[in-house]
Amino acid sequence: MQAIDDARLSSDEDLTLLSEAAREAGEIAMSYFRRAQEVWWKEGKSPVGEADFAVDRFLKEELLRARPEHGWLSEETVDSAERLSARRTFVVDPIDGTRAFIDGSDTWCVSIAIVEDGRTVAGVLECPAKSETYMAIIGGGARLNGSPITVSKPTDEPLISGPKPMIAALPDSLRARIRTHSYIPSLAYRIAMVASGRLDASFVKPDSHDWDLAAADLVLAEAGGMILDRAGQPPRYAGPDPRHGPLAAGSGHLLEELAKVVAAYDR
Repeated sequence: MQAIDDARLSSDEDLTLLSEAAREAGEIAMSYFRRAQEVWWKEGKSPVGEADFAVDRFLKEELLRARPEHGWLSEETVDSAERLSARRTFVVDPIDGTRAFIDGSDTWCVSIAIVEDGRTVAGVLECPAKSETYMAIIGGGARLNGSPITVSKPTDEPLISGPKPMIAALPDSLRARIRTHSYIPSLAYRIAMVASGRLDASFVKPDSHDWDLAAADLVLAEAGGMILDRAGQPPRYAGPDPRHGPLAAGSGHLLEELAKVVAAYDR
């Protein structure tokens, strides 16, 4: 009994650490939002702005000061193999949805997760431009602004998001019934929408990364859904390669249908 109580206390402390850091990181991001900032292009195709680096610096300093034994994996920090020897790893996207952020759209969030043995044990998505905070710990349920959330119930006309070629690969009988959501620039936020029931399911195109997924994955799992890879298994995080192939996010029979497309998908 004492071990269970200690584990719960540790999880609560982790979630408090993440949520407080995410809130401050969101405030830093908002100080740049819809204001002029310098922007660079990674490999000529992916933007990164001053806000991304400012949030990354703050989170790395704040979180590793609190948990110096943890590893660190972030989109905006040069990766190091040293993290692979850590039992737990912070997996961070300072601003998931940078294009939206730069364009002045509110669909972006700060994503922070703690990963142990390939699985997320605590996660927070701070979405300050929308005044939304998603959080979850294993076995503790998922919450949006403090209130419990769950995935949607089965419906005759499910609302789905994701790349058009993947949606087009669904069975004709299902494709005739579905509604498609417009593009959602933050992958983490899109998965959170599935967790909160505002989307029924979503495809994820190849080449997403741990930092896009880790926190949102736990929020979805604790809300009653799953992310599945080509093998029909939940993805693992904080391993040597942070990249992922095609994925499906959702629940129930609808997720099963999306997972079949993912298993056969050839970009």
